[in-house]
Amino acid sequence: MATGPGGADGAAQERDALLAVAVRRVLGTTDAYGATVHLRSRDRRSLVLCAIAGVPLSIISPFRRVAAAGPLPAAVSYRTGRTVTLSDTEDMMRRFPQLAVGMPYDFASACVPIRTGDDTYGVLSVLWPASDDGVPEGARRHLRTVANRLANGLAGLEAAGGAVEPNGDTTVVELTPPSAPTTRVGLFDWNVVTGEVSADDQFCEIFGLAPGDFDGRAETLAGRIAAGDLPEFRTAVRGALDRGHVLAARLRVLDRDGHPYPVELWARVPGSGADGRSRLVGAVLDTRTGTAAAAAVERLRDGVFSLDPDGRITFANHSVELLLQTRREDLLGHHPWHVLPWLSDPVYENRYRASLLSQQPTAFLARRPPDHWLAFSLYPDAHGVTGRVVAAVPPPGAAEPPAEPAPGTWTGLGVMYHLLQLASALSEAVTVREVCRAVADEILPALGGQELAIYAVRDRRLHLVSQSGYPDGFLDHFEGTPIGARVPGAETLSTGTPIFFESVGQLAAAYPGIELDEMGAWAFLPLIASGHPVGSCILGFDRARSFTLEERGLLTALGGFIAQALERARLYDAEFALARGLQQALLPHRLPRLDEVRIAARYLPGTQGMEIGGDWYDAIVTGRDLTLVIGDVEGHSVGAAATMGQLRSAVRAFATVGHPPDEVLARTNQLLLDLDPGLLASCCLIRLTPGDGHALVARAGHLPPVLRHPDGRTEALYVAGGPLLGVDHRAEYPVSELRLAPGSLLVLYTDGLVEDPAAAIDEGVERLRAAVAGHGAAAGSADDGVEVLDRLAERLLHEVGSTHRVDDVALLLTAYR
Repeated sequence: MATGPGGADGAAQERDALLAVAVRRVLGTTDAYGATVHLRSRDRRSLVLCAIAGVPLSIISPFRRVAAAGPLPAAVSYRTGRTVTLSDTEDMMRRFPQLAVGMPYDFASACVPIRTGDDTYGVLSVLWPASDDGVPEGARRHLRTVANRLANGLAGLEAAGGAVEPNGDTTVVELTPPSAPTTRVGLFDWNVVTGEVSADDQFCEIFGLAPGDFDGRAETLAGRIAAGDLPEFRTAVRGALDRGHVLAARLRVLDRDGHPYPVELWARVPGSGADGRSRLVGAVLDTRTGTAAAAAVERLRDGVFSLDPDGRITFANHSVELLLQTRREDLLGHHPWHVLPWLSDPVYENRYRASLLSQQPTAFLARRPPDHWLAFSLYPDAHGVTGRVVAAVPPPGAAEPPAEPAPGTWTGLGVMYHLLQLASALSEAVTVREVCRAVADEILPALGGQELAIYAVRDRRLHLVSQSGYPDGFLDHFEGTPIGARVPGAETLSTGTPIFFESVGQLAAAYPGIELDEMGAWAFLPLIASGHPVGSCILGFDRARSFTLEERGLLTALGGFIAQALERARLYDAEFALARGLQQALLPHRLPRLDEVRIAARYLPGTQGMEIGGDWYDAIVTGRDLTLVIGDVEGHSVGAAATMGQLRSAVRAFATVGHPPDEVLARTNQLLLDLDPGLLASCCLIRLTPGDGHALVARAGHLPPVLRHPDGRTEALYVAGGPLLGVDHRAEYPVSELRLAPGSLLVLYTDGLVEDPAAAIDEGVERLRAAVAGHGAAAGSADDGVEVLDRLAERLLHEVGSTHRVDDVALLLTAYR
C-alpha cells in the first residue's frame, strides 16, 4: 500500500500532528488540564496510548496498552461508541474499580470515541479537577466536535494510504506556557572586517534603538555599550574569532533612557570559506526579568522548588539546599524520592501524584534524619508543580525515624501499581497467551527488568511459552530441557526455591560453562500451583544489582501468583481445544461440488471453554436437488452442541429420504419436543433444483436469507415462516417458491453475524445486504467460484460482524451459475 511521499514515517508524523492538534484544541475549549488519545491496534484487540498532554506519562504508563474488550472506561467507550464520564473517585471506584487500582486519585474524566461512520479509530480521554459538578457543563459537545474532527482527519489519512495504527511510540504534547517568556533574544550577523551588522528588531530594542533608527554600523552599537564594558567586549570578540565561538559573555548595554543593564552575548564564527574568520553570528539575551525573579527567590528564607510533570526537580533556591542538606546540582533533573532516601517512602510520591491529578494543593510533613522535621506544600497546574518547604515542629507522638531503604530497592509507587495492575490483569486473563502478555506488560516495567522468559512443563521437560527482550535464537539451546537438568531454570523448579544471581560472576561460578547474554543479574522463579510444578519464570536485569530480603519475598510471591494464573489458563486452553474439536466434528467436513453450484461456508466460535455454541450449517445432495440448511440452537453449552448434532442429523435424514422442506422442519420440530432438552432452535431450509433454478424456502424462526440477483439487486427474503423449533407440536412451516437466475448468490447466516448490542437486528441484516450487494458480483458468475466465495465470506465476516461479538457465527454462501 502506498503511504504518500513521506512514506511510513511521513504518515506517522501526519497522524501524530493530528493527535497533537486535537489534544491542544480540547484542552483549550473545555477547561481540562489533561488529555490522552488511545488508538486501536492493528488486530483491533488493544487500545494503545499514542498522545498525552498535561498528565505525566509515568503515571499513565500502566494504561499504555489496554484490552479493547476490557473493563476500563476507554475500552467501554470504544466498544459502545458512547461517551463515558466519571465525576469523582467514588464514581470511579463504583463503576471501574480496575482504574481506581492504578489511579486512586480524585479527578473527573470523560472518554469519547474517535468515530466516523461505522469505524472507530480509538478514544479521546480528558481530565478535570474533581468538583461537585463533575464534568463541566457543555464540555461533552466540545469533546465530540474535537473527536469527530480527529476521526475525519484519520479517515482522510487512511484513505490516502497512510497507516493510522500505533507504532509503539507515545507523543508527549507540550502545552503553551502559562505566561510569556521572561527572556528577550535578539539575533545578529556581524562582518567584523567591514563593520556591517544585520540585526532583527528585538536586537535593536535590547540596545535601546528603534528598529528604523539603526544604521547597520558596529560603531553605533558600540555607543550603546556601557563605557566600562567596552574593553571586555572587544576581548570577547577577539576570543570568538580565535576560538570560533563565545559563550555567555556578560556586558551592560544602555536602555533608551541611558541606564545600563546586563545582557549575555552568544556568538560563533559560521565556518571558513571566503569570509574566513571575519564574521560572527549569534544572539544577545536580555535576562533582566528572569534574573530579577531568580534573585528575589534566592533571597527568600523559605525553600522554593519546582517539579516538571514527571516529578523531576527543575529549580531549587538556596534555601532548599540548606533545608534538605543537599547540593542543587544533586537535585536538579532527579525525582526527590530517588535522591533523598528519607523521602523514598511511597506515601510522598503518592502526595505528588494526587496533587497533580486532582489539581489541588496538598501539604505533608517529612523527617530529615536525624530528627529534623520539614513541612512541604505542593501547588500544581498542567505544567508541573511549584513546591515550598520550611522547617516545622515535630507532630505530636512522632515515632522513631524509619530505617532508610538500601539503594536500588523497589519502593516507588510505580512498582506497587504495576503489581496491582498485574493482579487485576491476571484475574481477567483467560488463555496462556493472555497470561504471558499480562506478566510481560506489568512485571518488566515495574521491576526495571529487560528480559523475561516463561517456561511450562510438558512431559517433564521445559518448553518456552513466552519471552521478551532476549537476543534472537538465544533460548533455542534451552528448549526441551529436562526438569532435572543442571541449569538454573530447571533447578529452581526441581527444588521449589527461587534462585537469585546478583552479578555475572555469581552465575558463572554456580554454573560453569553456561551460555550467557548481556544481562548483569537474574531471578529464576519456580512456578508451582497446587503443589505440582507448572513451569519457571526468568527475569534478567541489564546491570548487577542486589536483591533485598523484601524483594526476594515479593518475587517469590509473584511466582506463585503467576503459576496459579498459568495453570488455570492451561486448563482453559485444553478445555477450549476439546470443545472446538467436538464442535468441528459436528459440522460438515466437506461441502458438495456440483457443476451448476459453488458453495462456501465459515464458522466462528464466539464463546469460551466448554461453552460450545449450537450454530450449524449443511448442504445435502438428494438426487437432482440440493438442500441448504442453516440453524442455531439457543444457549452455549455441551447440551446445546449435543442438541445441535441431533437436529443436524435429523434434518439430513429427513431431507435425504425426500421429504419437502415444510415436512422436514415439522418432523424436526416434533423430534426436538420429544427429546425435551429444554432448548429451542431456529432453522432455515432451502431446497434448490440446480437444473432449472427452482427453489423452495421454509423458515422456523430464523433470519431471512439474502439474495443477490445477477443484475446486482440485493434483497433480504422476508418470506413467510413458522415458529421456532421446540415450541408447538402443531406448528406449521409454510413454503415459499423462488426461482434463481444464473449468476444469483444466496447467503444463509446465523444471528451472531448481524447482532450488535448497540443496534436493532434489522440494521444488522441491512448491513449484510449492503455488503453482499457491494461484493457479490463475481461470486455468482466466476468459473473459480469457490475461491471467490471464500474471499467473499472473509469480507462479510470482517465488514458485517460486530467487533464486540460474543455469539457464534455460521455463514453459508451458494452461487448458482
